[in-house]
Amino acid sequence: MSDAVVRVPDPDAVTAPVAGPRPALPPLAEVDSHRPGRRAALGAILGAPWVLGSEARAQAAWPNKPVKFINPFPAGGATDTLSRLYCARMSEITGQQWVVENIGGGGGDIGVAAYARSQPDGYTLGLGGVASHGISPTLKAGKLPFDAARDFTFVSTLWALPNFLVSNLALPASTVPELIQLLKRNPGKYNYASAGLGTTLHLAGELFKLLAGVEMTHVPYRGAAPAMTDLIGGQVQMIFDNIPGALAQYKAGKVKAFGVTSATRSPVVPDIPSLAEFLPGFDVVSWTTVTGPAGLPPAVVERISQFTRQALESASLKKDFFDRGATAIWRSPQETATYRASEEKRLGEIIRTAKITLD
Repeated sequence: MSDAVVRVPDPDAVTAPVAGPRPALPPLAEVDSHRPGRRAALGAILGAPWVLGSEARAQAAWPNKPVKFINPFPAGGATDTLSRLYCARMSEITGQQWVVENIGGGGGDIGVAAYARSQPDGYTLGLGGVASHGISPTLKAGKLPFDAARDFTFVSTLWALPNFLVSNLALPASTVPELIQLLKRNPGKYNYASAGLGTTLHLAGELFKLLAGVEMTHVPYRGAAPAMTDLIGGQVQMIFDNIPGALAQYKAGKVKAFGVTSATRSPVVPDIPSLAEFLPGFDVVSWTTVTGPAGLPPAVVERISQFTRQALESASLKKDFFDRGATAIWRSPQETATYRASEEKRLGEIIRTAKITLD
């Protein structure tokens, strides 16, 4: 694993004066402090580097106080653990404390809305991801307390966490081709569990049905733990689960593994094929982003991005993520925004084609 270190931009470069003569100042009357239009008049000369200096220096000094990072899910889960590992590394790199605040509820919508409404100064950021910014814009169209594109600044991707298709030991199939043949011979006889309606686990199951041309019944649970318990107990035959949740049971010999849901094999379980090897185009993973409210100053966005790159390319954080089934992935702000938009479109097509609803 690479241990590359990426230098952050030189703060002096942000405020370097522009070559050439200074522009002429407007008449004093236009910037008289007693006139209500003073701010507007000053705005007319903001191109002058000596006016921009204080603001740019403040942005270049980011961060000069603690940063709050909102995780829109309850404490104790995989996203919480990974968020805290990221924030601990960012605290070391930036020299300021990064504090994780868990604001759960509404499937993540409440926490996401909280940082969308925060001051765009770089001191309140949050965890975005496939649920809030990829699936919900279609699945909860017209019902979200935010616009998944307009209300945010996307700084970087953080990690990708593939899902895992596993079955109980009694299922009479051990490979993906055998499973597809079994399901085709017995349409509707077998079922699969997930951690809930509208999750990436649910979408993975529906995409499997579409691409394989098979029928099986979805059984949604309120969380992955009870679903796994019923899988092992024989109440359901298959489950799509996050790798961390299913890997321990697989290694213990309690379930059979068929494939991961990413486009390629996961480095965490390289001996397990990807479903895409048998069903071209299969790709449903849980991805996350470092996200802030709309209007974050570009200089601050760039600094957060570069600090995040340094964190994600450090050997220690890459290993911490890897040990928990996740792969650290850095993208530039523009690449992250483009990726999010493409995922919203792609996942929206799956939702509409499979007629997935929250009912």
